[in-house]
Amino acid sequence: MTEIPAQVGQFVRPLRIISATALAALVLVGCGTQQQGAGDVRDGSSAGAATDRAFTAMLDEVARSCPEPGPVEKPPGDAAAPAPTAGPEVELNARDWCASALHEERITREVWELADPAPDKVRKVLNDLGYIDERIHGLRQSGTATTFALDLRDKGGRLCVNGSVDGDRTLVEACVAPRKGPFSSAK
Repeated sequence: MTEIPAQVGQFVRPLRIISATALAALVLVGCGTQQQGAGDVRDGSSAGAATDRAFTAMLDEVARSCPEPGPVEKPPGDAAAPAPTAGPEVELNARDWCASALHEERITREVWELADPAPDKVRKVLNDLGYIDERIHGLRQSGTATTFALDLRDKGGRLCVNGSVDGDRTLVEACVAPRKGPFSSAK
C-alpha cells in the first residue's frame, strides 16, 4: 500500500467545522427534546385553559336566556311583602339571579336520582353537568347528606350555589360569593 502525503491543514479545518456543526446539531436536538418536554407541561395548562373555556361556555349556555350582566336590580315580587335587605335576592345582578334558578334546577334534577349520594358520586354528576373540580368546594359527607358549594362567579358576578343531597331530600340554593379573591360562600 502506498501512502499519499497530504497537507493536513486542508482537511483539519473542514473537519473541525463539520464536527462543530454536528455537535451543535446534537445540542439543538437535545434542547428540542427538552423543549418538547416543556411543551408537554404547557399542553397541560392548555388543557386547563380548554377546561376553563368549556366551563365558561357551559355557564353562558345555562344563562343564555338571562339578561346581560349589569347593576344589581330588585327581582320582581310582591310589593306588599317586605323587601329583603341582604342575601342573593339583593346582592346578585340580574344575570346571576336568573342563572341561579337554572343552575339550581339542573343540579337538583340530576342529583335527585342518586340513591346513595356519596361525595364521589355527587362529584361525578357535577362533572358530567360541566362543573369543574376547581369550582367544586366543600364536597363532603355530613351524616347521611353530602354537601357542596359551587363557585359560579363569571363576568364580574358573585353567584355561587350551596347544595345538600341525602337520598330523600335535595336542597340546592343560590348564595353570594366575594366579588374577588378566594372563594367562600355566604348565604
